[in-house]
Amino acid sequence: MKALWQVFALIWRDQRQALLRGAALSVVVLAMGAALLGLSGWFITAAAMAGLAGMGATFDVFRPSAMVRFLALGRAAARYGERLLTHDATLRALESLRLRVLADHLSAPYSRMVRLRGAQALNRLTADIDALDGVPLRLVLPVLAGILVLSGAALVLWALVGPAVAFWIVGGYFLGSLAVLWALGTRAVPLSRRAEAAKQAFRTRLIDLIRARSDLAVYGRLAAQTDAVLKAEARGLSLQRDLDRAERLAGLALGALAALVSAGALGLGLWAVQAGSITPPFAALGFFAALALGETILPLRRAIADLGRMADAARRVVRADAVPTQVTMDNLPDTGALVLDHVSLTRPGSTALVLQKLSLQLDASQVLAVTGPSGTGKSTLLLAIAGLHPLAGGRISLGGMDLGGCGEASLRCAIKLLPQRSALMGGSVAQTLRLGSDADDTTLWAVLEAVQLATVIRAKGGLDAQIGPRGAGLSGGEARRLTLARALLRRPRVLLLDEPTEGLDEPTAQAVLRGIKSFLPDAAILIAAHRRAEIDFADRVLDLTEVVNVAPLIDLDQRDSVQFPRNK
Repeated sequence: MKALWQVFALIWRDQRQALLRGAALSVVVLAMGAALLGLSGWFITAAAMAGLAGMGATFDVFRPSAMVRFLALGRAAARYGERLLTHDATLRALESLRLRVLADHLSAPYSRMVRLRGAQALNRLTADIDALDGVPLRLVLPVLAGILVLSGAALVLWALVGPAVAFWIVGGYFLGSLAVLWALGTRAVPLSRRAEAAKQAFRTRLIDLIRARSDLAVYGRLAAQTDAVLKAEARGLSLQRDLDRAERLAGLALGALAALVSAGALGLGLWAVQAGSITPPFAALGFFAALALGETILPLRRAIADLGRMADAARRVVRADAVPTQVTMDNLPDTGALVLDHVSLTRPGSTALVLQKLSLQLDASQVLAVTGPSGTGKSTLLLAIAGLHPLAGGRISLGGMDLGGCGEASLRCAIKLLPQRSALMGGSVAQTLRLGSDADDTTLWAVLEAVQLATVIRAKGGLDAQIGPRGAGLSGGEARRLTLARALLRRPRVLLLDEPTEGLDEPTAQAVLRGIKSFLPDAAILIAAHRRAEIDFADRVLDLTEVVNVAPLIDLDQRDSVQFPRNK
């Protein structure tokens, strides 16, 4: 429940004025409904009694009938205004929540971001946010409006009908609805959570089926995946039917409660008439007001039925409001070396140190190959320099400015990382390359020549050639080089490459490395290298197995055999 209130607080903060007006109109709608039915019952009964007593000619029918018309028209107008204001405010607030969730994904630690699946992220942006529209519309505002109207009705009925009727109606609705909704919540909350989980499983499996249908067919798993999709759909539908059944039973119970409260109000009213404490029209007023006040509790069954789904969605969404504000600074200096000063790093998701007190300096136009067996921290070092992995100690600076306090935009302009796994979206080759650059066609062809892709792209139809999601239509090496070309177009001052020639033959790998240097002659390049082509291409080589515990700051111009066991 805490997360639900946090979500409502976010919505309230964004759309306070509209929600206040909508809440006021919600109270007006319920109050007018109770007043309309109560006044109508009083008017009909009073008019009938006047006719029976022979006083029909002197009975004032104009003011009560005018009031009935006013309440009827006013209630309709208030309902329209309430729907317009609250829905508009909610939709605007949900837009803000979507932006917060998206910002949470974009600012997530690299270790979490690489595990985030596209289908799951899309479901969170759609299903979770859509589930939260019921927080203000079906939960908070109806509850508050119902409490206010029942409290006000208690005072009015006390004055007009008597305390017994007032206590019976208001107490019956408060206690009876609480019992019914509690019973519904006990049954519906876990059902709602399981139904939503089943829906998410169905969506994820269906997306996987569509996107990987070719691979599934090749490996003979297409039928099994189709069966998994159908089972997830069937389970979701079964759970939804159980949830709908529980909601209908709650609606039946709330309807029976309204009938019981109204019958009790009628009985107490008749007893009061016989006792001479009120007249029959006021007894009718109490009965019809009791019927109308049932509207305050009937809509709540939908909110309780969706409570589990809303609560789970709220817990996933509220963390987006805690996205840290990036510290903005001026752009990094145009010149200056990349310096690591006594840097210590832990393994991703662990507290175990993988590097200790590593110090080095990388000047512009220099190429450094970082080597070592798997697990020595090559990729972790690149992530730390790119600002995607926290430092356990030490400092990383570029041009004398600490990268830890640099703004995100400035950091991304100066440093570009090409990890082992890079994403490609569907679209044309030109659109893919221009994702982070507004380069003209001549520049695009130049960068394609640099990564040895120009011939391949021309054969596929040029810059307008279409590629599918995740690089469908390209081989693994071609997709890798296309993401490399996209990185080169950013023209960073520091280029971080994690095994950039993996999957390429030796001549192509050498040509691609030469093309990188030709396209970015002034960039400092750091390569996490395994292949001989990458090591031979570098100006210096740093073997991490030999420098893990070395503390002094190392200038790359120094020829220290321990720091750089192989120098060209």
